[in-house]
Amino acid sequence: MASPRNLPLLPTQEPLSLSGHRSCLRPRPAASFRRQSESGEVEQYEAGEAPVAAALEAAFPEPPSEQDAVIVLNTTSARPAAVVLALRWFLRNAEVRKEVILYNVALKALRKRRRWSDAEELWEEMLREGVQPDNATFSTVISCARACGMPGKAVEWFEKMPDFGCSPDMLTYSVVIDAYGRAGDAETALRLYDRARAEKWQLDPVICATVIRVHSSSGNFDGALNVFEEMKAAGVKPNLVVYNTVLDAMGRAMRPWVVKTIHRELVSQEVLPNKATYGCLLQAYTRARYGEDAMDVYRMMKDEVMDIDVVLYNMLLSMCADIGYVEEAEEIFRDMKASMDSRSKPDSWSYSSMVTLYSCTGNVAGAEGILNEMMEAGFKPNIFILTSLIRCYGKAGRTDDVVRSFAMLEDLGITPDDRFCGCLLTVAAGTPAEELDKVIGCIDRSSAQLGAVVRLLVDTAAPSEPLREAAGELLGGARDVVRMPYCNCLMDLAVNLNQMEKACALLDIALQLGIYSNVQTRTQTQWSLHLRGLSVGAALTTLHVWMSDLYAALQGGDELPPLLGIHTGQGKNTYSDKGLAAVFESHLKELDAPFHEAPDKAGWFLTTSVAARHWLETKKSAELVAV
Repeated sequence: MASPRNLPLLPTQEPLSLSGHRSCLRPRPAASFRRQSESGEVEQYEAGEAPVAAALEAAFPEPPSEQDAVIVLNTTSARPAAVVLALRWFLRNAEVRKEVILYNVALKALRKRRRWSDAEELWEEMLREGVQPDNATFSTVISCARACGMPGKAVEWFEKMPDFGCSPDMLTYSVVIDAYGRAGDAETALRLYDRARAEKWQLDPVICATVIRVHSSSGNFDGALNVFEEMKAAGVKPNLVVYNTVLDAMGRAMRPWVVKTIHRELVSQEVLPNKATYGCLLQAYTRARYGEDAMDVYRMMKDEVMDIDVVLYNMLLSMCADIGYVEEAEEIFRDMKASMDSRSKPDSWSYSSMVTLYSCTGNVAGAEGILNEMMEAGFKPNIFILTSLIRCYGKAGRTDDVVRSFAMLEDLGITPDDRFCGCLLTVAAGTPAEELDKVIGCIDRSSAQLGAVVRLLVDTAAPSEPLREAAGELLGGARDVVRMPYCNCLMDLAVNLNQMEKACALLDIALQLGIYSNVQTRTQTQWSLHLRGLSVGAALTTLHVWMSDLYAALQGGDELPPLLGIHTGQGKNTYSDKGLAAVFESHLKELDAPFHEAPDKAGWFLTTSVAARHWLETKKSAELVAV
């Protein structure tokens, strides 16, 4: 047997296609290399095979053993074409007891290099030569198909196993369960898992990680968590791969509290986390906007001097922009710019998040500075950046800068989308009447249909009916994601312009289209108005209509329930710098309405039927709301 130090160095060459090659046991009639063997027979090689054969003949003057062949084939795995040519030489010249062993080694080399078509051709050659595949052959070919991103082929080869008298082992089950899952057949994948358990296979981390991944891919996150708990109950200790897989699943499920529990368990079990672990944690916490936890993970990664790519950085920046983490975002952005790794440098999405952050916090100078820095770095502003910038200028009352930014969008050839139009509508709702035409001009150029609705709304001489018809067509054809924002902003604009009749018409359309649902609820003990998620203008309009309805109920002889309530929710309102509760508290005082904030129910204003009746009866319906 050749020692490892004396292994033949097979000639270096470009990867050769195996297409058209036949086994050396059946050489082609024509060849470019001939050699006289010791027995006097003339051996014939193809042109690409000759250098390989020469190197092997020099290394093995005597017939090599099967073990020699395995060692050489393993050490040549980096060059798939050379492996196959060497395989053919060994099959002809070595003392081989089981040819399938050498074929399996060659197939593993092809799997390593992801050469699926070559693996299929080698399989066909193997069958032509009458070599019976074994379990290892199938396991290798199936895992090769998966590695090549061909789950359908992995399934196809798995289903061939019984035809050759082969039965899958646990590793093959794991690969095929994953393949079925990736092929979109989660039902079969899980049925195989149940079959493996029924046949009393010992659960191992590999198959459990695979099944968790299948459950996660199909959206069955409870199933993924159940498998994780089941394996622990069966005495199988999760390894790092299992922990990473279940952390990823729970992150996708938006269950950051479960992620925290599993991470604590990982630490307590003294399993050493890797970059993938931290990546799963970051994704889970940034998606759920768990700011403190995400920043803790980020700083742990910095302490461990782990590489952080721009994708993870951008997740962090997006989270910071959404929850107003200004200092944290600035720290992250500095780290990105200081990184020596090109994969960590800021891209257009990084700049977009920073502009959004400064825009949402009203930092005009900061937003402008990032925009200039971005353009100096060679990036052009995209629609997301310009949307944020226009929102920032609108909040600051800089209408001329809104128009200038809109002109930049046109100069860049960017087509406004419905979210951009919604941003202009938000700006219009907060723009003084004397400058409103400037913003409406931008809306007109972005969406003629939306512009027409806005003009009908601001025209004090226009009746409500044309607005009702035009707004119904606009909102009926709009995407669900923008219908409520459009309604909120249009009603804000109407209320700000003292056009309550038109605001009520817009509310009526929104209710008919199902844009707002369950705004009013009634039980035997309480009638309630639910305003959470509405803008200030939309909420005031809804209150106006509700008070009118209550007055009409009294006029019709109906009895009010013991309790009446207004639910505004708590916290900051998306459409106002103040929370809706704070706005309503002030407004209800102006109306001298008997609603008071409930001490035990945050975000609720309550009154009794007696107090409400007295107040309603002392007011005329038309005087209930002063806007």
